[in-house]
Amino acid sequence: MRRHLIALCAVSAAVVALAGCGTTEPAATGPESSARSITLTDATGKKVKLDGPAGKVVGTEWNVVESLVSLGVDPVGVADVKGYGTWDTSAPLTNSPKDIGTRGEPSMDTVAALAPDLIVATTDLPASAVKQLRKIAPVLEVRSARASDQIGQMKENLDLIAEATGTTERAEKIKQSFDAKVTEGRKTLADAGLAGRRIAFADGYVAANQVSIRPYTSGSLIGAVNEALGLKNAWTVKGDANYGLAATDVEGLTGLGDVEFAYIGSEESDPFKDDLARNAVWKSLTFVKKDTVHRLPDGIWMFGGPLSMQAYVDAVVAALTK
Repeated sequence: MRRHLIALCAVSAAVVALAGCGTTEPAATGPESSARSITLTDATGKKVKLDGPAGKVVGTEWNVVESLVSLGVDPVGVADVKGYGTWDTSAPLTNSPKDIGTRGEPSMDTVAALAPDLIVATTDLPASAVKQLRKIAPVLEVRSARASDQIGQMKENLDLIAEATGTTERAEKIKQSFDAKVTEGRKTLADAGLAGRRIAFADGYVAANQVSIRPYTSGSLIGAVNEALGLKNAWTVKGDANYGLAATDVEGLTGLGDVEFAYIGSEESDPFKDDLARNAVWKSLTFVKKDTVHRLPDGIWMFGGPLSMQAYVDAVVAALTK
């Protein structure tokens, strides 16, 4: 599960145009609102036309599913329902959507049987799959990630999905709540004398009995939130252009020095606690000796939306100030 998760998330999306503004005639303010038509420009520059706010929606990736749920739209189809319930607990499903298959390879027959008004995908989904989905229903693609402005991209994605579902007012409240949570967390850390404290967030997995570590640089969503909280990213390695992720091993941690080291594990695997417990290099690290290694609660999706990031803020602030 863990290795599969890493492989899927590390795939970089192709460079695409930023999500454009949509137009609604007339504007809708809730999922129950009606409109003559809605025309949106998605992240690939394609025009997406809807008869009105979409109510029967399929989500092919967990971050867009989180956006739908947080906006009050219960998706009729979700990729890897079980995985979503495990890795993204900030916006739990309140209905029983149909599992449409994996996030990288949805079942076209299953999606077609749902007769959705709209399919929301990300730019990580293969173009061949998107082409097939467009034969079933309108497809709205949002950019999966953007290292140059992860928080801005997260909000753009929420806004675009909100326009398509007639939930723009709710989207505004969600963004305001996220901003307020960051402001509150920043103040709490500053009051605790932690402003500017260096932090290194990572995840890891085991392959061929070796622990591989994935740094979340300043270009990652987690990295961007940490910096918004007034923390300083300790990683000096360069991340990819989309997710802001890099790769290293336990020896690559020796240059971090005195930092807060944070990660999110899973019930199935915790390589930092289990596999590195007897590793001499790991035990020699300053942050291990000083016990500033923080395993944050499970179920916070590192590539999610505002609700996941609010949960992350609560978790990291609590861990650093305990």
